[in-house]
Amino acid sequence: MASATSLATHDHAGAEDFAALLDATLGPDTGFAGSVVTGRVIRVDDDYAIVDVGLKSEGRVPLKEFAPPGQKPEVKPGDVVELFIERYEDRDGSIVLSREKARREEAWTNLEKAFQAGQRVTGTIFGRVKGGFTVDLGGAVAFLPGSQVDIRPVRDVQPLMGTPQPFQILKMDRARGNIVVSRRAVLEETRAEQRAELVQGLKEGMVLEGVVKNITDYGAFVDLGGVDGLLHVTDIAWRRINHPSEALEIGQKVKVQVIRFNPETQRISLGMKQLMADPWDGVALKYPVGAKFSGRVTNITDYGAFVELEPGVEGLVHVSEMSWTKKNVHPGKIVATSQEVDVMILDVDEPKRRISLGLKQAQGNPWELFAEAHPPGSIVEGEIRNITEFGLFIGLGPELDGMVHMSDISWDLPGEQAMARYHKGDVVKAKVLDVDVEKERISLGIKQLEADPAAEVLDRVRKGDIVTCVVTAVQSNGIEVKVDDVLTGFIRRAELAKDRADQRPERFAVGEKVDAKVTAVDRAARRLALTIKGKEVDEEREAMKEYGSTDSGASLGDILGAAIRRRREMAGEE
Repeated sequence: MASATSLATHDHAGAEDFAALLDATLGPDTGFAGSVVTGRVIRVDDDYAIVDVGLKSEGRVPLKEFAPPGQKPEVKPGDVVELFIERYEDRDGSIVLSREKARREEAWTNLEKAFQAGQRVTGTIFGRVKGGFTVDLGGAVAFLPGSQVDIRPVRDVQPLMGTPQPFQILKMDRARGNIVVSRRAVLEETRAEQRAELVQGLKEGMVLEGVVKNITDYGAFVDLGGVDGLLHVTDIAWRRINHPSEALEIGQKVKVQVIRFNPETQRISLGMKQLMADPWDGVALKYPVGAKFSGRVTNITDYGAFVELEPGVEGLVHVSEMSWTKKNVHPGKIVATSQEVDVMILDVDEPKRRISLGLKQAQGNPWELFAEAHPPGSIVEGEIRNITEFGLFIGLGPELDGMVHMSDISWDLPGEQAMARYHKGDVVKAKVLDVDVEKERISLGIKQLEADPAAEVLDRVRKGDIVTCVVTAVQSNGIEVKVDDVLTGFIRRAELAKDRADQRPERFAVGEKVDAKVTAVDRAARRLALTIKGKEVDEEREAMKEYGSTDSGASLGDILGAAIRRRREMAGEE
């Protein structure tokens, strides 16, 4: 036991001797560890600066601690700096110093004061971490959440990095070394100040600069520096803009004019086109009525198409002015958006900013062009496009049709029978009879390609002539006859005989020849109106005139008998 106690006493004495030896080397006061001291740079090696801090040994500091993150350190012999003593090294007795920790200690102290007072602090964004960024606050590193960088989402933070700027401390925990800062809080505070100042001096007609903050279907919201204004899609430009994104993009700087401002609701209406020259000024002189211009189709509706004559100046082509031939067709089947078209100015109403345009007028009236190229009497050829109950429609090109009325198909056959000889798709020739430009009609004839076989008879026969007819049809109301096999005539029932008892159509047979008097000649219809009764009355009158009258005592039978005998005698002499 004694020997063991003696050994323990010896070991304790040895420890005291070592402590005394250490005190003799470094000095008895080693309480500097963990404190901040002032030192002078003696020399600069490759990676360290050797600094005299007034102790028995010199200390060394990594060069990277003499510069903010991302910057080149600037330190030279003779510089006086504040340093944090970390520890004494055991082997060579040198002192481990930290410039960064010295700055951090000082920074934390200052930051705590600013945090308590609610003051802003200056820092520099120097790195990117998950969920945000790192900020150097004069030696203390703080965390900047991504949502606290700016009021609006920032696509590129690179321009903000490395630049000193104000921050607001949201949270501090010295024990854990955590600091959370916000740049957005500073901007919002500044924005509120600017907003109050801006709204106070805002007046209609002012020209301001702003940044496009958001884009919607009906316009764009522009940040004027603390207050937003609405730039409606119709006030972006004089030309038609279907969506604001055609002319603007988020983040774009724009110059705008205050159109309307309501101080109570603080609603601001902005305009960009108001800062540009109005293209409608003097538009009536630039676009006279009757002149032709080229334009671009910008919009198509059920009632027409809008054509841009120049940026900001549009005119409407009403659906009725789009095509000469396509009726009741949607404008989208005639023109397409962005199509270049030729138009004619029909009307200009400058005060109402309206221009009426004609598409078909710029192309020429096809009926006028046809009439010039095919005067009446011209021969044309085309395909039968349609057959109706009253005639044939013949195609005269991609847009025009001409009509052959059923009465103009054949000289001899009735209309229905003549039409039965033709079919849709047949190619036929016809003669142009008439072109009515106003009614947009072209009348054609097929039978007119040949001479009228009844023309000679029509020229010869006159009203009052006695002609020999051949019965072709017996009807209840009269008989149908033909003259010289080419000319049709009709004798009504009442005109079949002088005596009522003989006015019976069934007395006549088809093929029977009869003599009749012409009462009317219809050259257009190639038809005669005839009477047998009238012929008999005329014969009776002549007989009475020649052979006497009933007043002389002779009967009508005696007179007619004498007339008949006289006629027979003359025939016998011949």
